[in-house]
Amino acid sequence: MNTLDTTDAPGDARDADGHRPAHEDGDRLADRWWTKLGPGLITGAADDDPSGIATYSQAGAQYGYAVGWTLLVTFPLMVGIQLASARIGRITGKGLTETFAKLCPRWLVIGLVALLVVANVINLGADLSAMGDAMRLVFGGHAGLYLVAMAGVSLLLQIWLPYASYVRVLKWLTLTLLAYVGVGFAARADWALALRSLVLPSMRWDREYATTVVAILGTTISPYLFFWQANQEAEEIRRIAADKPLACAPEQAAAQFRRLRADTLIGMGFSNTIAFFMIVATAAALHAHGVRDIETTAQAAQALRPIAGDLAFALFAAGIVGTGLLALPVLAGSAAYAVATLAGVRRGLDRPPQGAKAFYAILSGAMLIGLALSLSGFNPIKALYWSAVVNAVISVPIMVAVMIAASHPRIVGELRMPAIWRGLGWLATAAMAFATIVMLALQVLHR
Repeated sequence: MNTLDTTDAPGDARDADGHRPAHEDGDRLADRWWTKLGPGLITGAADDDPSGIATYSQAGAQYGYAVGWTLLVTFPLMVGIQLASARIGRITGKGLTETFAKLCPRWLVIGLVALLVVANVINLGADLSAMGDAMRLVFGGHAGLYLVAMAGVSLLLQIWLPYASYVRVLKWLTLTLLAYVGVGFAARADWALALRSLVLPSMRWDREYATTVVAILGTTISPYLFFWQANQEAEEIRRIAADKPLACAPEQAAAQFRRLRADTLIGMGFSNTIAFFMIVATAAALHAHGVRDIETTAQAAQALRPIAGDLAFALFAAGIVGTGLLALPVLAGSAAYAVATLAGVRRGLDRPPQGAKAFYAILSGAMLIGLALSLSGFNPIKALYWSAVVNAVISVPIMVAVMIAASHPRIVGELRMPAIWRGLGWLATAAMAFATIVMLALQVLHR
């Protein structure tokens, strides 16, 4: 009679009772969790791009710990809308642009994509400017040289690195955001006050405070994130041979939906936690010392140095560069996917350059225009303002379309989004609509 070999691999070390050492089981479990994380984690981390850092830093410097509560609000809203986007990509095997084309007139889809591209390119330029300023502060030299180098490295990685390897690079880049945890502790934050403000907010009813809250909501819930996560779920289906669109393989739905929930919850939780640490760090190091007017990430880093020390300064600057390298491909990639889909050309980071020339040409064009904007000496604050305005204008109709598609029989069949996640997604849409109305009303009243 043959006996069943219970070893996992040659040389598998076990004790006298046949058990593996506990640390090996822990390592294997950690590896399984890390491999399950992907589009959700990368999307959440990319949300904390240099323009987001500028918003959170300005909020912390101006109002201290009092705005930390906003992250408890944005977390469930982000989960709702991002999970809807991810489910669409996983069920259909297609991105949002193709999905919208089945539900909306073509002229409307073209208009939304055009606005998305404009906002993304402006954001690219602003993020590159922030990264160049951070490198100049740390190493000296000319910011323009750093801009060209970082745009070039990001573009080459997207074009020439195989998709599976590139995803691993992006996942490891998410860890650079942990620098802001270090900044929070280096700044000697008042954690008791920070946590109290998180759950017991002190509200203010003035235009500046309302504008700051709207800005935080607007920079946290951005349309390019919806497009990116949906497209990356579609890419994962092509990358993994056993995976199929759930519309064709509903037997995979239960396992894939569990993975999607975990990936999205962890990714958006990570994003909001890091944003909270950014607010705490600038509240402790800047607001508490009377520094209230911060408009750029470079100003925030410079202001931190004499107060919180060289370590906090270095960590803050490193975080700007690291998250910028993570955000650039998300911004350029989401624009390229949308335009290539409208043009009906082959697309996907999993394709070699010679197999998707038009897609990579669009990707390169977006990156190069963003680089040109950053080198032109444009005002990054004005650029971010107009990017926020465009994002605010397009976010609500895009979110409405996402939520309709996530439950529409023509798109998802019987795999309708559960009520709890639908509720969060529609709540996010309503919150964004309210924020947009408030922002536009404030601008009219201010004039």
